[in-house]
Amino acid sequence: MTSTTAPNPKLRPAAGDAAMHRLGRFVVRRCRLLLAAAALVFVASGVIGSGTLDALVLSRFEAPGSESIVTGDRLHDRFETGSANFLLLVTADDVDSAETAAAGAALAAELAAHDRVAGVHSYWDGSSPTLRSEDGTQALITAYVPGDVTDVRENVLPGLKATFTGDRGPLHVAVGGSDELFREAAELARQDFLLAEAIVLPSLLILLIVLYRRPVAAFLTIGVGLFSLATSLALMRAVAAATEVSTFAANLILVMAVGLAVDYCLFIVNRYREEAPAGRAHAVAATVATAGRTVAFSAVTVAAGLSVLLAMPFPFLRSFGYAGIIVPLTALLGAVVVLPAALAIWGHRVELRRPAPAVHEGRWYRLATAVMRRPLLWGAGALALVLLLASPILGVRFGVPDERALPEDADSRVVADQITANFTAEATDALQILAAGAEPDALAAYAAAVSAVPGIAQVDSAAGRFVDGDLAAAPEPARFAHDGDDTWLSAVPTVEAMRADPYALVGDVRAVEAPFAVAVSGYPADLADFRDALLDRLPLLVALIVLVTFAILFLMTGSVIAPLKATVLNGLSLAVMFGALVWVFQDGHLSALIGFTPQGSFEPSIPILMFCIAYGLSMDYEVFMLARIKEAYDRTGDRTGSIATGLQRSAPLVTAAALVLAFTFAVYATGQVVFLQMLGVGMALAIVVDATLIRGVLLPAAMRLTGRYNWWAPRPLRALHARIGLRD
Repeated sequence: MTSTTAPNPKLRPAAGDAAMHRLGRFVVRRCRLLLAAAALVFVASGVIGSGTLDALVLSRFEAPGSESIVTGDRLHDRFETGSANFLLLVTADDVDSAETAAAGAALAAELAAHDRVAGVHSYWDGSSPTLRSEDGTQALITAYVPGDVTDVRENVLPGLKATFTGDRGPLHVAVGGSDELFREAAELARQDFLLAEAIVLPSLLILLIVLYRRPVAAFLTIGVGLFSLATSLALMRAVAAATEVSTFAANLILVMAVGLAVDYCLFIVNRYREEAPAGRAHAVAATVATAGRTVAFSAVTVAAGLSVLLAMPFPFLRSFGYAGIIVPLTALLGAVVVLPAALAIWGHRVELRRPAPAVHEGRWYRLATAVMRRPLLWGAGALALVLLLASPILGVRFGVPDERALPEDADSRVVADQITANFTAEATDALQILAAGAEPDALAAYAAAVSAVPGIAQVDSAAGRFVDGDLAAAPEPARFAHDGDDTWLSAVPTVEAMRADPYALVGDVRAVEAPFAVAVSGYPADLADFRDALLDRLPLLVALIVLVTFAILFLMTGSVIAPLKATVLNGLSLAVMFGALVWVFQDGHLSALIGFTPQGSFEPSIPILMFCIAYGLSMDYEVFMLARIKEAYDRTGDRTGSIATGLQRSAPLVTAAALVLAFTFAVYATGQVVFLQMLGVGMALAIVVDATLIRGVLLPAAMRLTGRYNWWAPRPLRALHARIGLRD
């Protein structure tokens, strides 16, 4: 392609960042000492990190300080009751027979005698007709297991399951409930992660040997990945000593640490090979100064993208923020210090025997040149394809997590499926309503009004049991006894309501007028308040991640156009990811191939996490490409030629890095839990589309169309960048 701008003789080749160049020279001089220190840090991190999982805590879908949580605490303190998070599903020939009733009552008494169990209710004590299946062959015993979620799921539920599962005379007993379901999901996820890591590491080694064509380079890269993994786990244990950190943070470390470190090492090794003809010591110093600087920008960008999760009011999501800061920084340390120190010793075993082909002979150079000849044609075609892939996002629906997130043969899912199929109401999902200062007549009128809400099967209260607005049974003063002026009600939802729109059901119940103060708690209310708080903070989260990454790219390039284009392109990449999630996991396409049950909706926290990860990684690749393009432009002043040159220098590597990282995510699509499958499929697709279609076609087309404005900024911002910008 003919250059549109003659080379500027005043411009000089970029020599790299001076501070990074000093770091590179220090690494060369102290390479053996640094490697010995890295080995000691690795061993110490392995010892410390081995206890990280024990230091982390489990989480529920809860919004601290919300109406449901505050009300639940008051119910526990005043009435020693709470959401029925544990149940026994009892199967018999006839649950109404005398023999079955006696055995069922004895079973309920045995459960109630457990020192960690409270609020036990069964079909046989007359608590509720909704505890009996429609065909009379099954009945429920529900219980409230109070306490810290980690303690309940790790120390209490396994013992309860072992004690009560099996045959008891004429009864067959199975264990279920919301906490048991999530406990089993966490256990399956842990197994999936261990299996995935066992697959990822040897597979990555083989893939890297193919990509590098030198085994030593592959082994060094894997070593840096393991260094990042070990140090990240050790640092996470230190964070857990100071604040609450969810176990899912460790899962994010396992997913990202090796993959991100390998990504960075690919760029370091590639740059070292370019610089190697000038001598090993110079090559290492120059690599740290140039590629090391870009890797540092990339690590800060990824960390910034995930750090915005610290602004969320949920320990569950903040935990991902801690991991999202730690992992890129440990990967950076390994890539710009540990790996260059190794290259200073074994670099001759990493160098290629044959020189790389000339830049203008590369496939990506030719592609960029073709795109820039007809940027509108190529850009419009690529954009149309991206929008087509993203179009399913228009039908996205948010729902609640349920048993369908687990495989069909999981014990707690089998129990939940039987309850859904055989019972008319979800007794364990009852809404608990705290009523203050309720007079008997007013309480009865309010209970009747709540029972008339569509989706409510019955309301139990001190005024009696109400169904469809009418009194159906006498009051239960012992269960709903007043505590001074306060009492509480239990509103049991139907199975259909919980499947259709539980959020709307909670809103309808809360909308019922009462002549006294009421507050609603219970599992559906917990989920509704969690979702509302999450979506309320979503605009702030998006604004923060866009502003932070925009600022980083401005500091790197001195341009406002380059960060603006990067933001738009990242948005397109994310749209494709979410479109695929809707098409596959919400609508159920490919469910038989992947192995999951579509729910027809999403629980919103996992997609939000994926948004932060994908945005950071998309900007990661943007940083690598823009750094090479800007380097070529600063050297030649050629607006269009620098794009093709920069793309050829970076795109093969970005594609290889994307392949590696996409593979590490894709392995998790083989897991048993839908949340992991979503993470694996969605992230792998987003990375591949971003590194190829977005960066390979739309990026050069957009840069060609903006022409001389690519590196433009208004005068005040140019002056600001001159003072605080990060330049070579």
